[in-house]
Amino acid sequence: EWTMKTPVVFLLCISVFAGFSQGRVVREDETGFAECNVFFPGQVPPEGFTKPFHVKICQQYNKEPRFATLYSTKDKIPLYSAFKFTKAAQSEEENWLVEPQVDDPENDLHEMVLEADIIGTVANLGANQALTSDYVGSGYERGLLNPSLLNEKDFQMATYTLTNAVPLSPALSKNWHRDIGKVVEQALTPHCSKKDHLYLLAGAIPSSVRVKGKVSVPESLWLAACCDAPEGWSLGLVKKISDENSLMDLTVGELEKQLLSGVHLFKGSCGEDKQNQEKKAAVLQAVGQIRSGEQTGTTDNQETKESGWVRKVAGIIATPFIKLLELLIYIFVELVKFVFYFMWLVVKRVCGTVLDGLYSLWSGLVSYLKAISMVLISIPYDVGRVIINIFLGFLQIVQDVVSLTYRILSIPVGFVLHLAAFPYHSICAIPSVLKDIATGIGGTFSLVTDATAAVLHGFYYLASHIVRRFVPKGSSDD
Repeated sequence: EWTMKTPVVFLLCISVFAGFSQGRVVREDETGFAECNVFFPGQVPPEGFTKPFHVKICQQYNKEPRFATLYSTKDKIPLYSAFKFTKAAQSEEENWLVEPQVDDPENDLHEMVLEADIIGTVANLGANQALTSDYVGSGYERGLLNPSLLNEKDFQMATYTLTNAVPLSPALSKNWHRDIGKVVEQALTPHCSKKDHLYLLAGAIPSSVRVKGKVSVPESLWLAACCDAPEGWSLGLVKKISDENSLMDLTVGELEKQLLSGVHLFKGSCGEDKQNQEKKAAVLQAVGQIRSGEQTGTTDNQETKESGWVRKVAGIIATPFIKLLELLIYIFVELVKFVFYFMWLVVKRVCGTVLDGLYSLWSGLVSYLKAISMVLISIPYDVGRVIINIFLGFLQIVQDVVSLTYRILSIPVGFVLHLAAFPYHSICAIPSVLKDIATGIGGTFSLVTDATAAVLHGFYYLASHIVRRFVPKGSSDD
């Protein structure tokens, strides 16, 4: 209902933040990472990451895919980010974003936004992903798996999302980005004949150590590279968290064994059977030179550090005050964000109330016009029905009058006819009556005659019976 009433001003405000960076959580029924499959050799993502808490995210900027991320909602860190080297550039200003659909898949926000702008509007915010508050005062930095320095300016903003960050100590974060930058620029890119066929996977292996009991601190960081071109090759690098200066090279197959069981990072192992060994040796040699240079620099820096113990002591003493200042600055920034958010909430509520009133007024007006229209349309129908009822009533009255007149007139006519027919029926009945009387007299006389004859016959029969019984028999003549 709110979507139907959303004011234009609200949409304009949302579009300001949508312009920073966009991302899309890929549904389970979609194949791979949708538009971000271009960051994998043969557009086939790594296999073996099949846990229910593994979420696929296509990270976008200005509606263009920039890199792909597999995020663990259980560990609150990305397991890997897939990207391509575009152009080395200085890091732009950090504007950290979050992905609303990781916590609330049903919300209407289909892009990354600033965390402060969605507080209270996204359900379960922080339930499945890390937030800025998880890093404040923890001693860890938000270390980017896909470093911003390996992306040109148009890509960098998309990397500053918490779905691309893992907890790292400041020194480790600096060393990781420095090592990855040098390896990609000096060792990998120069030895891949087609720059756009160099595919990079930067990942982290979660540990049981949690920042504030929520965000997993990586056990180690890794980088896998695949040059999917003629004279191609593949390479794996691992940096242990326990040794920030370590950088171990190994094959992609050896790297896969350190990850989850059944994991395959590149399609067909990046053509491992057909790889150019000379190119691969050159890459390993370049990586070794970078690693040796770092170790030498580390030795030189150690002497400098030992000579500057006074500055260390001063730094230790100043650290609480610096942390306090950082806390005060953070509180001030959060207060400013809260004030702006409160003002925006008030404006949104006022606009919503006004829009609700306008919507109710419009609904009432539409209902009134609809009712009036129905009444106006029904008037001719009702008038016609009344006229027809009047006509039918008049016909019924005429019918009743005719019927009553007929009944009144039918009484004397019948009486007269019956009265006129009485003499006829009376006179005509005389012969029949006389006939009946004669028949009765004749019948009576015949009855008396028959009765007399019967009596005489009886006496005769009795007398003859007596004579035969008591008089002696004689001749027949006697």
